[in-house]
Amino acid sequence: MLPQFSDPQLLNIALTHRSILNEKGLKAADSNERLEFLGDAVLELATTKFLYNKFPTENEGVLTAYRSALVKTTSLSKVATKLKLGEQIKMSRGEESSGGRQNIGLLADTMEALIGALYLDQGFEAVENFLKTHLYVHLDQILAEGTYKDAKSQLQESVQSQGLPTPTYQVVEEVGPDHDKLFTVSVSVGEQVVATGQGKSKQQAQQKAAEVALHQMTNK
Repeated sequence: MLPQFSDPQLLNIALTHRSILNEKGLKAADSNERLEFLGDAVLELATTKFLYNKFPTENEGVLTAYRSALVKTTSLSKVATKLKLGEQIKMSRGEESSGGRQNIGLLADTMEALIGALYLDQGFEAVENFLKTHLYVHLDQILAEGTYKDAKSQLQESVQSQGLPTPTYQVVEEVGPDHDKLFTVSVSVGEQVVATGQGKSKQQAQQKAAEVALHQMTNK
């Protein structure tokens, strides 16, 4: 169940995907991208604080791996799915017909926008409580399964265990000015492109692509 908002308009914006802007004659600021930007930072800080307190003897490298596992696309999309967020996102007909409501990247982005909206509406403590209820409860499973390991490493181990070639990554698109680029990267196994991912660096986009590929392989 989604949190109750004092300002319902914040929730409305958090659930508005950019694809619907032209369809409804809305402005860029009416989409959830700015809230996603804010929510990404709030999520990282809240998760860092949670792990810092929970594991007082672990070093920075281990804590970073745990945090990455908690805030990665597949983890956030699982929470979004349980909250039935996909059913509530306002998106274009084209985005919906292409599977947008089940798209794990879109769901994860909307989760970040929701966190940003909740922070503005009720503050940092409300975000912490929300994450403790819906996200951090998955930590034990992440630790038990070892899914906190680097996504690219996991993907390489997975495909090699099946006798397949080592995954290769290729930048397929770069958009934006030099100080604020967005990279789209594809990952291929042999001749087949198996997934794509986006990020603010090539490395981040590669990790996203590997996450999506792992998700697809484990949900066949």
